[in-house]
Order: sequence, then structure tokens, then C-alpha cells
Amino acid sequence: QVKLVESGGGSVQSGGSLRLSCAASGFSYDGYCMGWFRQTPGKEREGVAVIHNNGTTIYADSVKGRFTISQDKPENTLALQMNNLKPEDTAMYYCAAQTMRTNPAIQPLNAMRYNYWGQGTQVTVSS
Repeated sequence: QVKLVESGGGSVQSGGSLRLSCAASGFSYDGYCMGWFRQTPGKEREGVAVIHNNGTTIYADSVKGRFTISQDKPENTLALQMNNLKPEDTAMYYCAAQTMRTNPAIQPLNAMRYNYWGQGTQVTVSS
């Protein structure tokens, strides 16, 4: 059974840092993509950062230069280092995995590409 468990969320002041982790089990990370998404009430889930199986990374414009996604394949973990956090980064953050082929027209930062999701971890940034 595939399971994704996020940790590392919390509350910080603007300019602070947090590191999110995602422990994956039930599958081997030889799939296609893994990524981090975020969502606030009433809004669609937004792609933050994704990493391809080949190590290529893609970031949303709003987090470029501040967030870094990384993976540890032997440990089957995914991390998101978030620096210089801003109040607008406040959201529930989700880890996601794409383990099956999808329509290649669906962009990597599109949530529709992913078939497994964690339960989320809350990040709150105060000004």
C-alpha cells in the first residue's frame, strides 16, 4: 500500500525557514515525478516544486530562489527546504507522487498528474 507522510510544518515569522519532509512507502521511487503542492481554503491546489526521476526540478515562479526540493532515493524521502518565508506561503502543504504514465500534456506542476497524496502539513507564516 502506497503511503506518503509529511512532517516539518509549523509556524514561523516572515523571513524564517522550515524544512518539510515526506516519507514514502509502498513503492519504489523509480516512477515519474514527486512534488510539493499547497492549498488554502477556497483555492485550488497549487504546484510548488516537483522533481523528476532524472533529478530535474521545476518550481513555481512564486517560490523560485527561496524553496529547494530534494530527494533521497535510497531512503524514499522527499524534502522541501523553504527559506525567506512570506505570509503568502501560508497553506497546507502536500506531498504527491506520480507513479503511472499520464497525459504528457499535463504539466508537472498540475495536480492532475499525481495519483498519490499525503495528508498534508500546515505551514503558517506571520508578518
